[in-house]
Amino acid sequence: MAIIIGSVVQAGSVLYDTPRTIEKLADLTAKAKAEKAQLVVFPEAFVGGYPKGIDFGVRLGSRSDEGRAEFQRYYESAIDVPGIECDQIGEIAAGNGVYLVVGVIERDGGTLYCTVLYFGPDGRLLDKHRKLMPTALERVVWGFGDGSTLAAPKTDIGVLGGAICWENYMPQLRLAMYQKGVEFYCAPTVDDRDVWLPTMQTVALEGRCFVLSACQFMTRGCGPADFNPIQGDAADTVLIRGGSCIVSPLGKVLAGPIFGEEAILTAELDKSEIIRGKYDMDVVGHYARPDIFTLSVNETPQKLVKPQ
Repeated sequence: MAIIIGSVVQAGSVLYDTPRTIEKLADLTAKAKAEKAQLVVFPEAFVGGYPKGIDFGVRLGSRSDEGRAEFQRYYESAIDVPGIECDQIGEIAAGNGVYLVVGVIERDGGTLYCTVLYFGPDGRLLDKHRKLMPTALERVVWGFGDGSTLAAPKTDIGVLGGAICWENYMPQLRLAMYQKGVEFYCAPTVDDRDVWLPTMQTVALEGRCFVLSACQFMTRGCGPADFNPIQGDAADTVLIRGGSCIVSPLGKVLAGPIFGEEAILTAELDKSEIIRGKYDMDVVGHYARPDIFTLSVNETPQKLVKPQ
């Protein structure tokens, strides 16, 4: 299969309302399928939400009761993997016959993780990746993933993989993905800065892979009445402005970026461009110098309690 149709969905969650968010995910996936998409990528934390602009009552050395209540509400919006909502997302993938990549907030015990789920067109959960390094205040509400979820599922359309938001600034993680042979590098994010596009172009050029980056577009109106982000209380206040894009293995922008609205960006991805790109640079092949540089990757699950 030489040419793949890929879509990135730029949209925001229905914050703190996971059932409605999953309904929205179903509707947007169907719209991407109507554009003949075979691979559909959603943003970081699409299911479960990214409550940008609140601080969960944390100060150095103290937490507030109100912040604990806010965390409980966030926790209750998260999903179990596997679990009921995970099955529903799989049904959406199967119902549209697409490979579906979705950012979720995963609940595991008392801890939340920023996770990306990979589903096949039969609805099966192929793999998951937990964000290794939450950024800044994210560390208050999200745990740290480990090397056991460096997902790179091999599929009929090619090798999927990628990194979440600022994980893309971790060169070791990118190199680990390139070594796994990633062809469609999925970068769910909420980074809406102008510099995000050149970052994605760098990843595409470096890895000689297609990069599909989906960012949320979210306004204050996406949250409930008692959601009070620092940016303001007007319903049309933009919290995350988008910037989704699709980039070729030689750094050409195939779609996007687009700001200020919900959108679905779609492009034809010609896999022969990957080999043409690696003709003069394969960073884990002929352009590597393992006699000088090596990278050790620990992919063992990290458990505190290990039964003997």
